[in-house]
Amino acid sequence: MRENNLKARQKTRFKKTTDSDHGGPVAPNVLDQDFAADGPDEKWGVDISYVWTAEGWLYLAIVLDLFSRRIVGWRVSDRMKKGLAMDALRRAIALRRPPAGLIHHSDRGSQYCSADYRRLLRNHGFVASMSGRGNCYDNAMVETVFKTIKSELIWRTAFSSRDEASKAIGQYIEGFYNPRRRHSSLGYKSPTTYETMHRIDSGNEKIALH
Repeated sequence: MRENNLKARQKTRFKKTTDSDHGGPVAPNVLDQDFAADGPDEKWGVDISYVWTAEGWLYLAIVLDLFSRRIVGWRVSDRMKKGLAMDALRRAIALRRPPAGLIHHSDRGSQYCSADYRRLLRNHGFVASMSGRGNCYDNAMVETVFKTIKSELIWRTAFSSRDEASKAIGQYIEGFYNPRRRHSSLGYKSPTTYETMHRIDSGNEKIALH
């Protein structure tokens, strides 16, 4: 198959990733399907999805900037625990250093309702927002990004190990999706390019005002 440049297409498998039957506190739906933002780091959407490998499931947590569709934080793990979600968020915070008041939107999963995760949000002054029960449209933008990753990478590849899948996901996000993949909603620009042009336009506006 390698000699003939053939790849096996894996069968789509389903894995439930949202456990909303936990009795933990649920934040109000502050976002309320308003995905528009005036600039970066105003609204983030987060979620966890799954990847099948020959070694078993690999879980992928991402943090998405809703302004530019850029994945600003991500982590993978063989366990779908709160640590996975927290590591993805910490990575996004370290990269972006967002201001207090940022709206952080998630589903009602136990990871996002945990005391440690909520404390992390409070420590950075983020506004917690959660989807309505069973309403996938409330986090539609993040779901769309997961569908893109799966259709362009995951469903086309049979991963022999979690490590192989992790490396492929990293190369896709950092090497293609963020810097090169064009979005019609961004005027056919990549997330990185879209943010760069926003910074240039904002700088020009400030110069004009002076």
